[in-house]
Amino acid sequence: MHEKLISEIVTELRTRLSGRFLGKIFQLGPQSIAIDFGIKGEYLFVSVDPSSPRLFLIRRRLKELEKSSIPLQSFAQHLRAKLTNARLVDIEKIPNDRIVRMLFQSDLEIGSPVTWTLVIQLTGKAANLLLVNGTGYVVDALRPPKGEGQNPGEIYQAPPARPDRSHSELPLLMNESPSAAAAAFFEKLDATKAFDTHANRLRSRLQQQLRQKRKLASNLQTDLATHGDPEAHKRIGDLLLANIGTAIRRGRAVEINDYYAEGAPSLSIEVDENTTLQEEATRRFRQFTKAKRARDEIVERLALLDTEIANLEKEQKELSEIITSRDETALIALDPESTAAKTKVNKRAEPARLPGVRHYVSSDGYEILVGRAARDNDNLTFHIARPNDLWLHAADYPGSHVIVRNPTRKEVPQRTMIEAAQLAGKFSQAADDTKVVVHYTPRKFLSKPKRSAPGLVRMSTFKSITVEPKEAVSRLR
Repeated sequence: MHEKLISEIVTELRTRLSGRFLGKIFQLGPQSIAIDFGIKGEYLFVSVDPSSPRLFLIRRRLKELEKSSIPLQSFAQHLRAKLTNARLVDIEKIPNDRIVRMLFQSDLEIGSPVTWTLVIQLTGKAANLLLVNGTGYVVDALRPPKGEGQNPGEIYQAPPARPDRSHSELPLLMNESPSAAAAAFFEKLDATKAFDTHANRLRSRLQQQLRQKRKLASNLQTDLATHGDPEAHKRIGDLLLANIGTAIRRGRAVEINDYYAEGAPSLSIEVDENTTLQEEATRRFRQFTKAKRARDEIVERLALLDTEIANLEKEQKELSEIITSRDETALIALDPESTAAKTKVNKRAEPARLPGVRHYVSSDGYEILVGRAARDNDNLTFHIARPNDLWLHAADYPGSHVIVRNPTRKEVPQRTMIEAAQLAGKFSQAADDTKVVVHYTPRKFLSKPKRSAPGLVRMSTFKSITVEPKEAVSRLR
């Protein structure tokens, strides 16, 4: 706060608060308090946060103030003990400095009024709120004090004055009080800072996730190259068997004819001297099997990573657009870890109890429901699930119906879909298989054939995904 604004607010406070008694104190944060002076709906707000110290009257409902308060800390308790029912005698601003003194008087001792001074330092790094007794000694401070004359037990001394580098002068509208102007300005300033902090945090997290995904993709590509071409291993194995009777060995070098190439040219390969060609062929076939399995798994993981990277890049682009348009609602919606998103997730994570249904929550916060028996599956799919919820079931195996709740009607995240598919495989007769194919489709594309057995459905359209059957997400009940 710049000095002119502080002066105008002190003038306003002197008119509004002089002669009033200090009432209830509300601790709004580690470095901020609000004080009730008996003006209905208005409270003196003081913040000594070094990044943005401030002092002005705020308008709040009592219930709203109580709800946003935290338990009183030591300084506020001390303030309440010494100044409750003390009368504000005067309030002044120290000339050429951003320090305000509020002089209180109380009649705790008969015939001997006790005076106290509440010193409000709105001075950047030295910002603080100090209680000074009638003899000028510091009794307590809201923030850990720094410098001479700032510590309890010392005679109070103001911190060294520094050039005023605070915000530019605030424009005051006609019939608008300095406090109202300051409150509106700082509310806007806080919203801007909160938006920037939130956006920067989300940007950093997206960048970190992208780095991790890209590094993992690079490592998988390296692994893929290390395993080699499975078909090359198989080809050498076949040629070794075909050349058992004609191969020429010279130490570790073995010359064979390449029957796969035109003219069957000679081909030299390296084989351990103590290994027969039959054993080497067997080893090559094992390499073929291992490389083929690794290639299939790595290719599948790379495809999933490509999708995840594309989604993260899409989120980065959306974030840039959101920052440009300063759309706070869109920013909260984009960030599943924001306070508002967490509140929604928590509500989904505590669903109502449903008989015959297992409850899970995915890594992205989506509610996943798993039927127990055939009739439970029918009830889950055709009575509990909504049209845009995602339905999953193990292909070609009896098993549970799985529903992913989708109240926002947006595309279900890939990670959530995989976790739900793993549950569909886990709670099916394919639970012990290493891989299982799972069909999935929105609930609206399902129908129940007439007079069909419980649990039987007809899909008008669907897609499939191959996953490992497992219970990889948190179960609620």
